[in-house]
Amino acid sequence: VQLQASGGGLVQAGGSLRLSCAASGRSFSSYTVAWFRQAPGKEREFVASFRRGETIRYYADTDYAASVRGRFTISRDNAKNTVYLQMNSLTPEDTALYYCAANLNHVLRDSAHDYPYWGQGTQVTVSS
Repeated sequence: VQLQASGGGLVQAGGSLRLSCAASGRSFSSYTVAWFRQAPGKEREFVASFRRGETIRYYADTDYAASVRGRFTISRDNAKNTVYLQMNSLTPEDTALYYCAANLNHVLRDSAHDYPYWGQGTQVTVSS
């Protein structure tokens, strides 16, 4: 699968942005997808993930980093082969290069090492 992220930009603190990640190829629903981000001088960090396939009872479909839970929402449209990241109440600490990633795991994971497929980054800059 090939991934292409878009939607980044410059926004004031408290504002919102929606990132998109378009996937090429078939069977997009077979991939667990995730967003990561990397700020200058920092390691790449997990933001959110959305499980592949059908909803499994008692198992969450999504996972979020504590720093974004309640402000960010990950969603996917398998018919459009696209995953989204709605980001609200942005702060300067959210400034980073945001990447989308994918794997074929059923279990949600938050390590970049677990994702073999990556898109290019899209820059998000939040001014104070």
